[in-house]
Amino acid sequence: MGSATGGSLRRYLLAWALGVLVVIWLLLISFAWSTAFREARLFSDGQMTAVAKLWLSGATLRQHDAGLSTAAPDLQHEYLQDVAVVAWDDGRLVTDTHGMAGGLALASLPVQGFATVRVNVAGLVPEWRVYSAQTEQDGRVQRVVIFMDLKQRYELGKDIAEHVALPALLVLPLASLLLWWAIRRGLRPLDRLSREVTTLDGFAGERLDARQRHREFVSTVTAINTLVDTLQTRAQREREFASDVAHELRTPLAALALQARAAQHDPSSERLAQLEQEALRAGRILLQLLDLARAQRDAISGTGPQAASRVPLGELAARLISAHAQAAHESGHEFSLVQPAEPVSVPAQPMLLELALRNLIENALRHTPAGTQVAVVVWRRGNEVGVSVSDDGQRPDAATMAAEHGGLGLGLRLVERIAEQMGARLERDAGDPPMTTRFSLRWTAA
Repeated sequence: MGSATGGSLRRYLLAWALGVLVVIWLLLISFAWSTAFREARLFSDGQMTAVAKLWLSGATLRQHDAGLSTAAPDLQHEYLQDVAVVAWDDGRLVTDTHGMAGGLALASLPVQGFATVRVNVAGLVPEWRVYSAQTEQDGRVQRVVIFMDLKQRYELGKDIAEHVALPALLVLPLASLLLWWAIRRGLRPLDRLSREVTTLDGFAGERLDARQRHREFVSTVTAINTLVDTLQTRAQREREFASDVAHELRTPLAALALQARAAQHDPSSERLAQLEQEALRAGRILLQLLDLARAQRDAISGTGPQAASRVPLGELAARLISAHAQAAHESGHEFSLVQPAEPVSVPAQPMLLELALRNLIENALRHTPAGTQVAVVVWRRGNEVGVSVSDDGQRPDAATMAAEHGGLGLGLRLVERIAEQMGARLERDAGDPPMTTRFSLRWTAA
């Protein structure tokens, strides 16, 4: 039978960590890119404003037709942006550094502030960012318009963005490698814990050390130790149950062998009757085991008519009392059934519940003398419901039963196992007078 193997936890954690890292990196690049272009625009606008202010702060505007765009080689700079200046003095053009005045639509130029305009001059780019400023001094109106190439502004922003993004791009592989190393090293305690769990022998009583270096492992170790304790408890119950079965079977089988040997020498009717009784006793034990195995199989599968459902306790008790009425009459027992007016039902697997209650009734008939009253009571008290089998006969006490049967006896051991599977509890007490012994199956209502 093949087994499916899941993916690596390291790869899973690394994938999530890298995914988060890439998202953060993309957000960072996006923010840096937009910030770079915004800063480039602000820087360019500030440069244009500074040029306009510097130009207007001169004593007089002089005629300049060219020269500002051809800086000396030693004045070149990575972030230097070419600017063009067009200036008027009382409406007279006094400066045009790039020969742009002829291609300008003067109506599109703002009197004061920024704008984007088109210039139709051969050899020049068409779109420009402009800043216009105007002053009036001694009755003279002076106006200057500073032009900056939009393409240069974009290139400046792109250059700044690349300078910001490139280190982040180079850091991403390094961060990925460090993340992989950190995750691998961080999961070493989990690897050690896995090895400890693999070598753990729960049936031998081994447990994990509850003192863990990392708090996150404490709950896991506690859960594993609890599971180990549960397995040990169940293993002990299985051993006790197997011992009970062996003890119960050993007695009738040994008696069968003795009676068969004696019948060979003296085949009297009395010896044959004893031989039959021991065979029936062994058969009854085997039948109980078969019933339990079949009921457990149906309960585990959860299919068919024996799946868990709401079982009316009163109806089940009445049916079992009717089935055992003849045996009770022959053994001199008196049967009675007490149940409330409102029906009481419990969630259980029908065959398991019937097997448990039948064993309690047969236990009362088999271990009490003639003339004993046997009462089956269905009850509801608060948030608890249940059914009990009581009698006023003399039974062996707990010590005697333990000595004779090695524990509760096979019948009661069966009931105890069935009660555990049904989510119920098997309890034994003295019962209400005049009863002397009571066995109860108790459920706590949801």
